[in-house]
Amino acid sequence: MPTELKNNAEESMESDADFLSTDAPFDEFRVIKAEDGQRLDLLLTSRYEPYTRSHLQGLIKNGSVTVNEKPCKSAQKVSENDLVEITFPPVRDLDIKPENISLDILYEDDDLIIVNKPKGMVVHPAAGHCSGTLVNALLYHCKDSLSGINGVLRPGIVHRIDRDTTGSLIVCKNDKAHQSVAAQLKEHSITRKYRAIVHGRLKEDGMVHASIGRHPQHRKEMAVNVPGGKDAVTHYHVLETFEQFTYIECQLETGRTHQIRVHMKSIGHPVLGDEVYGPAKCPFPGLQGQTLHAMTIGFIHPATGEYIEIEAPLPEYFEELLRKLRRTSQ
Repeated sequence: MPTELKNNAEESMESDADFLSTDAPFDEFRVIKAEDGQRLDLLLTSRYEPYTRSHLQGLIKNGSVTVNEKPCKSAQKVSENDLVEITFPPVRDLDIKPENISLDILYEDDDLIIVNKPKGMVVHPAAGHCSGTLVNALLYHCKDSLSGINGVLRPGIVHRIDRDTTGSLIVCKNDKAHQSVAAQLKEHSITRKYRAIVHGRLKEDGMVHASIGRHPQHRKEMAVNVPGGKDAVTHYHVLETFEQFTYIECQLETGRTHQIRVHMKSIGHPVLGDEVYGPAKCPFPGLQGQTLHAMTIGFIHPATGEYIEIEAPLPEYFEELLRKLRRTSQ
């Protein structure tokens, strides 16, 4: 892959938090104070996303995990300063198969397809999660018409949104289209507008300008103003205020991992339903994950050179939440 294209592809996937960042087959860490008393399997699940809990339990059972250099069990409680060592099996190619999963297609032509991703769907396969993803559905729908720049695990995928975030996502059908869209992402020229419901009352529009990087203690989380963080800018516009919540539109200048979720938390207004960055107890029982929707995406079409903008309608769960909040605020 040419260096420029490779860099564009890497930049476009910078928000990809679903792949394990560990390069070596062996890792070790000391249990920190905040993790004291946790079950070992739950601790590993939080640290080694996206490995599933059952996959990590299997590693514990076969002796690939030790605590203080001793054999351990999944239900074992860890203590602060315990030394946890884990050996991962050799990386194997995942068998990614097409699956007949329904797609909500917002736009499609010979160069690209824009889909409205539902809540709960992972964008692409990863270790321990090889089926039911958007890529599985795309392989069935597009067959061999997907770009290969990001390899067999992420065919056509130029950018991603989190599992419980809904909305518009661009997928490229050929390498030329992929290169064009990736370059626009790198230049931050793509229009990306999200809708969100956040905790608390925001009285006016604003902007959050704070770098984002991996949390120093919690590997599955991101944080603002940490060493090595990347510059990030989020603009937010107040659409509607309620007694305890605010309905907003966010426009991204950059595309960092969990950007809106981390930025809104940093100013004291986490996204409603966010199980990572929000309050421990959700005020709406049954709500799964953050109330965040990638509504609008606009870019220069790689073949025609014309600007196109696509809008994904709010999902029904989101509309119902707004109706409830309006009723209770009257």
